[in-house]
Amino acid sequence: MRQMHLILILLVSVVSFQWNINAANGKSKPNVLFIVCDDLNCDLSCYGHPQVKSPNLDRLAERGVRFENTYCQYPLCGPSRASFMTGLYPDQTLVRRNAIYIREHIPNVKTIPQMFRDNGYFATRIGKMYHYNVPKHIGTSGHDDPYSWNYTINPRGRDVDDEDFIFSLRPGSFGGTLSWLAAEGTDEEQTDGIAAGEAIQLLTQYAKEKRQFFLAVGLYRPHTPFVAPKKYFDLYPTREIKVPQVPSGYYENLPKPARQSITRKKDQLNLPDELARQAIQAYYASITFADAQIGRILDTLDDSGLAENTVVLFTSDHGYHMGEHGHWQKTTLFENAARVPLIIAGPGVTAIGQTVKSPVEMVDFYPTLAELCGVQPPRYVQGVSLVPALKDSNAMPRQSAFTQFGSGYSIRTSRYRYTHWGTDGSGGAELYDHQSDPGEMNNLVDVPEQSNRVQRLSTQLRERIRTASQRPEGLVQIQFENRRRVR
Repeated sequence: MRQMHLILILLVSVVSFQWNINAANGKSKPNVLFIVCDDLNCDLSCYGHPQVKSPNLDRLAERGVRFENTYCQYPLCGPSRASFMTGLYPDQTLVRRNAIYIREHIPNVKTIPQMFRDNGYFATRIGKMYHYNVPKHIGTSGHDDPYSWNYTINPRGRDVDDEDFIFSLRPGSFGGTLSWLAAEGTDEEQTDGIAAGEAIQLLTQYAKEKRQFFLAVGLYRPHTPFVAPKKYFDLYPTREIKVPQVPSGYYENLPKPARQSITRKKDQLNLPDELARQAIQAYYASITFADAQIGRILDTLDDSGLAENTVVLFTSDHGYHMGEHGHWQKTTLFENAARVPLIIAGPGVTAIGQTVKSPVEMVDFYPTLAELCGVQPPRYVQGVSLVPALKDSNAMPRQSAFTQFGSGYSIRTSRYRYTHWGTDGSGGAELYDHQSDPGEMNNLVDVPEQSNRVQRLSTQLRERIRTASQRPEGLVQIQFENRRRVR
């Protein structure tokens, strides 16, 4: 035991010594600030939303690069987070539902923060980065991966204690249904306000210590329940809220699995207009509240002098419906649930203030951060680096982005979305032209003039399904059904 202790001390000393040499020679690698919101779609001012106020993310976009077309690999918290934190597709992580620890399926995977730890970074998690049941797991480690971090913080605010005051469509149920509260008290009393305060303290400490860091801040908002101080609700009078409308007969044009995905929550169908307005108001309020906490963190990054040598990546785990297609929340293969915001700023980003139109995927975060920081990702990581687009916004790192949910698979090109259900499309298909139909309300798959395009996109999608399900080289995979271990 004493010998092991001496070896650990020696290893730490070597890493510290090497870091000091690099710093003295001006060779220290960039730090990383990785900020993830929960259930946030692209309803942000910098993405063109006419009502939502997001001034702090707007200024981050002004000093970085905004990606217009970024897509999750699975529109559900647990599978999406397992995917982008490992750089693998859901059929490779085998995580396709919530409440799973990633190492139950892939025990020897190396996550993004693990890669940074291996390269001398101090990796810290504040809040939710892997799956948590919200609000049940707030204040705990949820389904976190302890191998990813040197240090973790689990904030817990008054939003948990105020649950008795929260309105819900299903009384007593908050995380899986529409629910909200215009809260009393201050930002700093809320869980995300506490998380921002913890991040501020750590950034100040890291600046003084000149410590190289990977700091992941996982905010809980705007996940249900939509809880934010009342002042944020006041920014969005319900009379000014617009509720999406669904034309008569719309559902008849969809394959059965697609129709089921947007009608499965019966208590959230055909909401009365005033109730729908209140839900949207609460969602917008939660976004602006989360934006304010991000602003506090970014202010500290600037004030501490860390901004010049810190890569900032901001995103969400997946998109979100707020009444589009008659659906609320996530778990569809429409644009609303698949598309996420993505802003990257900091060293290595030269296309400052520009917008990238290329389709990109969340698995691309892993190799992008690795390249920006000069570290080597595992060979099995599936994503492609977005660094070329950070230097030239016209670059096209990908031709399409891939998303799956349940039995469905979808690709999004620069102009079209093509979806089919079942690996062979036997469950039906959908084709949407974003040039004429950005809301994806007009399924063109049976239009004769589109038959050649459908065939081409179907071939592309089948190839994406094949490559996204290939076993990652060097990883152990454990199937739950029969506990079969595959190497």
